[in-house]
Amino acid sequence: MSNEALRLPCLVVRVLVTLVVMDCMGTTHHTEALDVSDVLQPARTVQGKLERRRTKVKEMRKAAKKDWHYGAYLDVGYLPNLSSPDADEWRSKTTDFKLNDLEVNLARAYIRKEVNPEGSRWGGEFAVQTGVDSEGLVSKTSPDTIGSADTLRHFSRANLSYLFPAGNGLKLTGGLMNSYIGYSSFHSKDNVNYTRGYILDHVPYFLFGAEAIYPVNETVTIGGYILSGFTYLTRPNEVPSFGLQTVWETTPNLTVVQNLYYGPDQRNTNLRFWRFFSDSIVEWKTEAWAVAAAFDIGTEEQAANAGNPRYMWMSSALWVARNLPGPWWLGFRPEFYWDPDGLITGAEQLIWAVTTTIAYRVRVFTKNTFTTKLEYRFDRSTGSGGGFFTGQQLSSGVPQLTPNQQLLILGFMWAFDS
Repeated sequence: MSNEALRLPCLVVRVLVTLVVMDCMGTTHHTEALDVSDVLQPARTVQGKLERRRTKVKEMRKAAKKDWHYGAYLDVGYLPNLSSPDADEWRSKTTDFKLNDLEVNLARAYIRKEVNPEGSRWGGEFAVQTGVDSEGLVSKTSPDTIGSADTLRHFSRANLSYLFPAGNGLKLTGGLMNSYIGYSSFHSKDNVNYTRGYILDHVPYFLFGAEAIYPVNETVTIGGYILSGFTYLTRPNEVPSFGLQTVWETTPNLTVVQNLYYGPDQRNTNLRFWRFFSDSIVEWKTEAWAVAAAFDIGTEEQAANAGNPRYMWMSSALWVARNLPGPWWLGFRPEFYWDPDGLITGAEQLIWAVTTTIAYRVRVFTKNTFTTKLEYRFDRSTGSGGGFFTGQQLSSGVPQLTPNQQLLILGFMWAFDS
């Protein structure tokens, strides 16, 4: 691991050790049975977890609660490649992509001020991060990557919010914020599985721009977005992009989410070359089970290619989580990602994968949560550009690829939340 990857985790631990010790002195150790809703997260929305939105309208009318929150997070993973022990990189992935070595995948510290209809209507978030997952936020191939990308990847939140007293409450947010697109979280501790799917790694985890969220009633929430672009650390032009989200709780157990994106992500900003992207999610959950499915499809006409061909890509995944007695749960995720023109993954390929996970979570001294996940996954990539790195090179000097990859993964996560 690099010195950079180690500095922030060490600093975070030193800064928070006093807070943790104080908490320890006043509270005994206890273990809690996991609620599956804690780990199977719906689409990443205004507050990062859709289940909080389920009671948002009612909470806005209740007495004010504590507004300020702070915390830290550390994720350390070991991802041995059973198929290619010499491989050190996972092709076509942007998170946890370093193999066969113990890595700090993410270290994060944050402070957050909630908007409060009974008190201060101002809110904001600020968070810093480092690790393998933050490295993957910077494109290695795009000519439009901004010059400060390697610095900005260390920030995951930097925004201000205001809750307007209009109807059920209109919340406006501006700055660097969580993405509304996609299912699951950038933080492995919040997900069913340790590794994120290809469907998540190839949509934005963070966005620059402005967001407006309005709860129409207790079952429907709508969101509108003005953004710098689909990939927030690239800047091919200065024309804004636009997004829309609708969240509908059809029943107490069933939620439907539709996310749309439309904007120019090429240097030519003519409307014919704008990107259209759709992200559809359905989630069903009970106390013991949670099941969610997502389907993504995108299309974009290419301005720089002869004949201006229209490229298309699509992906889908299914998440299944089952609570077990005590603080255990099982997770299962089949998925596919089809990129026939190589526009998104950089290779003309069809990827499909199956991931199984067993996880254990224990809460210590109230505010400290430790999560361990053991995971096995099988990945297959076919097509003219398909394959995974073997760690070897052909005689021509080109990296050797293999269509199949098997990983046995162990992840350790610690979170401190005030």
